[in-house]
Formats: sequence, structure tokens, C-alpha cells
Amino acid sequence: MDTDKEKSNIPEKSQSFVSRNNEKDEKNEDYDQNSQITTAEAPELPDGAEGKQDDVAGEAKQDDVVTDPETEIKEGEQPTDVENQESSPLPPDLNKLSEEIDQYISNLSSLQRDDSNFPNVPIFIEHFAILVEAKIEDYDSSDSPVKWSKLSEQDSASFLDSLNRVSRLSSALSEFSSDYKYAYTINRIGGVLQRAISYIEEEFKSLLDDHKLSNLEHNNNDSKPKQSTSSNPNQDALEPDPVEETNSPAYSEENLSNLIRLSRAMILGGYESECRLVYFVARRNALEESLHKNGFEKHSIDDVQKMHWESLEREIVAWLKIFRQCSVVHFPSEQKLSDAIFSDYPSISECLISSLSINMVTQLLTFAKAVAMTKRAAEKLFKFLDIYEVLRDVVPTMESLLSPEIVDELKAETSLIRSWFAESMISIFGELENSIKADSGKTPVPGGAVHPLTRYTMNYLKYASEYKDSLEQVFREHQKIDRVESATGSDFEYNPEAQVQNSNNDQTVKQSPFQLQMMKVMDLLDANLDAKSKLYRDISLSSIFMMNNGRYILQKIKGSTEINSLMGDTWYRKRSSDLRQYHKCYQRETWGKLLSCLNPEGLSVNGKVVKPVLKEKFNSFNKMFDEIHRTQTCWVVSDEQLQSELRVSISNMVIPAYRSFLGRFSSIFTPGRQTEKYVKYQPEDIETNIDELFDGNAAPAGRRRI
Repeated sequence: MDTDKEKSNIPEKSQSFVSRNNEKDEKNEDYDQNSQITTAEAPELPDGAEGKQDDVAGEAKQDDVVTDPETEIKEGEQPTDVENQESSPLPPDLNKLSEEIDQYISNLSSLQRDDSNFPNVPIFIEHFAILVEAKIEDYDSSDSPVKWSKLSEQDSASFLDSLNRVSRLSSALSEFSSDYKYAYTINRIGGVLQRAISYIEEEFKSLLDDHKLSNLEHNNNDSKPKQSTSSNPNQDALEPDPVEETNSPAYSEENLSNLIRLSRAMILGGYESECRLVYFVARRNALEESLHKNGFEKHSIDDVQKMHWESLEREIVAWLKIFRQCSVVHFPSEQKLSDAIFSDYPSISECLISSLSINMVTQLLTFAKAVAMTKRAAEKLFKFLDIYEVLRDVVPTMESLLSPEIVDELKAETSLIRSWFAESMISIFGELENSIKADSGKTPVPGGAVHPLTRYTMNYLKYASEYKDSLEQVFREHQKIDRVESATGSDFEYNPEAQVQNSNNDQTVKQSPFQLQMMKVMDLLDANLDAKSKLYRDISLSSIFMMNNGRYILQKIKGSTEINSLMGDTWYRKRSSDLRQYHKCYQRETWGKLLSCLNPEGLSVNGKVVKPVLKEKFNSFNKMFDEIHRTQTCWVVSDEQLQSELRVSISNMVIPAYRSFLGRFSSIFTPGRQTEKYVKYQPEDIETNIDELFDGNAAPAGRRRI
């Protein structure tokens, strides 16, 4: 039987038979206070069936009856019908009694309810009740109860046959409840029925709980799957998980057959609501156990609000896995089980699966609602998107399992939760804009390397663009855009194919809300980087900084189909052009000044080379090149392609000019010490030193070949 705690949770219309028993006991007490019952009507019943046999006087004849309870019994007298009965043991043949009961039920059904002369109740009904009670006592003894699964097929069939007969007898007698002479028998048979149903209910519950043993054996043989807790939105853990056997109810064929028989017995006995309640509680607990095994714990909204993000992130990963499995694993398997057990009662099965589904979904939606209510933060965007997509895609697949009324409620609830997540995500992008604007540090990045803000922003946008379709939907459906309506007054409708086609044709198209958001973030980043480049006093280093960051941005966009389609070819070409301008500025500021030392203008007077001027030219070149080498070996160009492009362009610019100048004027110096003093580098030395630039490592200035 259910514990007191469980009874308190039973709906009013689904109270277990305990409440019915109490009500009938109260009616019985009221009746005993107002009526005197003869010994034959209410024979004293001992605890055991054998003792009861000795208390029944007279031979069990078809015409032996329970006398009128209104017959006044004088003090000291014995009822006449009892005195006339001859002492003999009860008939031990339950089969014979069963035939008599069946005939009696048939006779009752043929009586007219308005007939005032109802027949008396035959004594064999009491005999039948005693034998059935004895059988119940054998199985449901408090000292050594017998499990249903341990009964033989013959014993279980006999018990259910007797239960069915008691149920039919109780139903037939209840038609004559207005006649006082049937009151005792109605209560008597009702009590036997309740006792039998009590045993059946406990065994039904026990068999439903038996799935735990099968699942436990399965889990002992298989290792538990590991769960990824990474916050990377590219992780494979976000893909639907394979179906696991432990997610399905595991019942043996024998147990399933017994569950079908016991459920039918309870329903036919008039205890449908109790049967449904026991089934619902057992399967609800099984589903909650499955949630726990998959790593999801039941948390209140307050608990979720207090969680650290790392812990909450793990819970979200488990939630995503379970929610995806609901419509493809949990609910279909529950429906299959319910349809099998209640195959003769499809409406009951439909009601149960609907109740179980909405109970589980409600619990999962409560968690999603609590997550949506947490404090907004940039790192939460991707898990918010995962939840948003699951609610959008999975809930519609559950509709076939639920009633139309529940489906409408579920749609309204999930729509509300999705709108909360959408508002949070739009707000997160707004906070991203504010964080870019607020990043106004006055310390330049050493070596002109890629700024951390650039790395963070581009990685964030790259991951976000992988949710492009969902974010398009979020911004289109939930963002309030202040805009001047066109003459037609039509709202924007995003068409990805049209967007790509128009981009390729260099035609101007109206951008979607999410595209506008991405453009806005990129413009803010560009403005911030431009301001940071001015922190460098060296214009060349400022150009290197802009090249580094510009190349990093372009590489991220080029490497992502989604973000590339959002930004478009026009934007990409514009940024590539900007990058080339920074490159030209760097060459002009650094190597253009160096090459001015190799300008032959002013070296010759009257056709002769002025040696002091030539010496100054070489000295200036050597000094300037040494300084460039010393400084720019510490500068950083982490992109290998950009680093190679810079070195090649410098070599192509400097080495031919130096080789020409050297070939033209080196012979002016006296061979030996003078040449070594002023001609410090050979063209090969220049190339070697150029190849050492932008490594981010300090190197000795002006290394030359020996």
C-alpha cells in the first residue's frame, strides 16, 4: 500500500481504496448503531478460514438465507433460522460455490428494481467470502507474504478468477443497496474486494518497480558514458546522443504479462483511478531516475540562480541531452509500455502517457526557465542558443503524445521561455558593444602583436556565426528595430540565397537585423583598433599593429563560411585594401628612409665621386639598418603568411637597390681596412638580417657573414 506521504499527494478523485474502505467502515458503524442484526446476518468470523468453518451452523442449502435485520430478537433468544440449521463444515469446494455465485448474480440481474419483495441473501455467499478471504490471507500474510511472481499460473489464474467474481457480485448487490436486508452483505463483499485489491495493488507496484533490477544489471556490464563539459560551441557533445538501452523500460515478458493481468483486475474491480495512480507514480519515479543517471539533478529556481557558471554549464549539457532524447527515446518507450499494459483501455494509456510526458517536460522547462533568469554574461550566449534551439525544434515533436489542451499550454510556455532567452541574447550583444567601447587601455601591445580584444571579439563572432540561422531568427522576431518604414511599409524578410546572389553581383541589398548587428560590432572594433594604433610613437610599428590585427580579422572571416556570408565580399575586399595601405605605409616609413641613403644624388662633383660624402652615405645606411634590425626583430608578426610577405617585399625593395649602389661605388674605397670599415654588409648579409625580422626576439644588430 502507499505510504501516508504518498496518499497526501493523491488527487481527490483518485484516492486509493483506503479512503473508500474508511468511508464504508463509517457507513457500517452507522448502520450497526441503528439496527440489530441477527446472528445469521452477521456471524462472528474468526481469523482463519478453518475456524470460520466451525461457526457456520447447518448445512449449506440453497434456501438458507440471512434473515431480516429488523426482526426483533428478544433477550436470551436465538434466531429461529439458526436453531433449525444442522451443524456441518463449510463446503471445501470453491468451484461449486463459484457456480452458485455465478447463478446468483445472474438471478439478481433478472430482478426488477421496483420489485418490493426482494429475495433474502443465501448463506453460501458468506461461505464464498470466507474461502476467498482465506486465500487472500495465504498470499498477503504480514508474516510471510507471497510475491505474485512466485505464484504458479494455476494459482494466479484462480485468484484473479475469484477476484473477478467478487467484483461482479459486489456490483450486482450494489443495485439493491436501498434494501436494508442487503446492507451487511454489500459491506461484507466490499471488504473482501478491498482486501484483494490491496494485495493486487501492492504487487502491481512491485512489478512496475522491478525494472530497476534489469537496468542495474545492464549498468554493471557497461561503462557509463562520459559527458563533455566544454563551453566551446563547436563541441561534439551538442549533437544528439545515441540511444541507450537504460533509457527504455526493461521488463521481462513474464513481468509484462503479469502487469497486464493485474491492471485489468484492478480496472474491472472498480479501482481504475488507483491503478492509474500507482502506474503514474512508478513510471514518474523511473523517469526521474533516468534523468539522474544521465547527470541531470532536479534543482529549484533559487538553486540555479546561485550556481557558479561552470557547474550550471555541466547541468545544461545534461539537460540538452535529456531534452533531445525525450521525443525519440523516453516518451516513445513509455508510450509503447503503456499501450502494452493497457491494450484494452486505449483512453487510459493515452491519459497516462500524456500525464507522464507533461510532468517530465514541466520539470525540464522549469530548469530552462531558471537558466533564462540568471544574470546575463557573454560566456552564456552559446548555451543559451543551444537551449533556444532545442526548445524550438524538439517541443513540436512531442505534440503527438499530448492532448490538444496541453499542447497549447506547452507552446505558450516554451514560447515565453524562448522569448526570455532571445532578449538575453540580444542584450548580450549590446553588452559586447559596450565592452569594446570601454576597452580604452593606454598601454600598447608589445611588438605590435594582435590585441587580446581582437582575438576575443573575432572568436566570439566566429562561434556566434555558427548559430547564424538561429540568431537571424532571434534578431528578426525579438529585436525592436527603430526604422523609418518604406513606402510599402513591409517588414524585412531575410532570404539567404538572395543575399549571396546579390553579394556576388556587387549589388546593394537590405541587410538582415543580425547582419546589421555584426557590422556594428566590426565597426566598433575597427574604431577601437585605430585608436590603439595611435598609442605607438613609431608610425611603422603602428602600421605593423594594424596589419597584424587586420590580417587576423580577415583570416577568421575567411575561415568561416557563416561569418563570411554575413560580412559579404564587399566588406572583405574593403578590409583587404586597407591592409595593403598599412603595408605600403610601413614600407615607406621604414625602408623608404633607408633607401634614401643609397641615393647617388650629390655624390659626384665635376664627374668625380666625393669620397667623404660616399663614406657618410655608407655610414648612414649601416647605422640605420642596424637600428631597424635591432628594433624590428623584436616586433611580432605571428601570421606566417603575412610575415613571409613582409620579408619578401622588403628584400625585393632593398637588396636590388643596395646591390646596385654597392657595385657602383664600393671600388672607390681602398681595398682592405677602408672597405671593411664602410662596406659593412654584402647583399647576402642584408637578406639574412631581413629574414630575422618580426620574430619577436631580440637579436644582435647587423650580423654579417664571416
